[in-house]
Amino acid sequence: MSRIGEVFEQCRAANRAALVPYVTAGDPRPGDTVDLMHAMVAAGADVIELGMPFSDPIADGPVIQKAHERALKHSVGVHDVLDMVREFRREDGDTPVVLMGYLNPIEYMGVDVFASGAADAGVDGVLVVDAPPEESADLHRAIESRGMDSIFLVSPTTSDERIGIIGRVCAGYVYYVSVKGVTGASGTDWGAVAERVDNLRRLVDLPVGVGFGIGTPEDAASVGRFADAAIVGSAVIRLIEAHGDDREAMLKAIRDLLAGMRRAMDAG
Repeated sequence: MSRIGEVFEQCRAANRAALVPYVTAGDPRPGDTVDLMHAMVAAGADVIELGMPFSDPIADGPVIQKAHERALKHSVGVHDVLDMVREFRREDGDTPVVLMGYLNPIEYMGVDVFASGAADAGVDGVLVVDAPPEESADLHRAIESRGMDSIFLVSPTTSDERIGIIGRVCAGYVYYVSVKGVTGASGTDWGAVAERVDNLRRLVDLPVGVGFGIGTPEDAASVGRFADAAIVGSAVIRLIEAHGDDREAMLKAIRDLLAGMRRAMDAG
């Protein structure tokens, strides 16, 4: 069982949902990323999603797009992201790390080179937004053959038939996109999302993490009542943007946000 699987087993045994924050590697500066990762774990993160900077992050809204732009101003590439994971692993050998990104930088690097480097660095899972299972078999074989989980998105418009296809190749957890749109949405109808997650559970025998639209402790608690994980991205990135010039204030703001979400989820 992978580290991701172990975490979800532990959460299930404790009757709690996992908290999965996202940051873009290299934002606001390359030297901040590992400290951000450790701060998120200290605040209650169970899994970390680490974005690989890309010039055209089509699934992301303006908040996370700007994070990619800030990282790219520092010329942060895939090799740098893997180095950050290696550095994180020097102190933390337990918290799963999932790389989230887009296919182009991986293909430029080489699928096998990427997969080997990621596994060597201590990556546990990979989610490539624009790599559907029908068109990326080589990539997902390379990921799985190195002992990592290949994670996929499911959206509100994904058919039951397609969910079945995804369920046969997905591992670790399914990432359910709660809205018809990009990251950073607000005002989500969590009751409707819960119904869709219930249907998803009938079709896929994996934990279900819900992302897009989780911005407050109340949102996280709502999601924690029906999903296996609450995935938080834009809310974290907004704090990085707001406090990026003051490193300690940035770390404190993110710790406070995630700790508040963890408390709300546990109370719920």
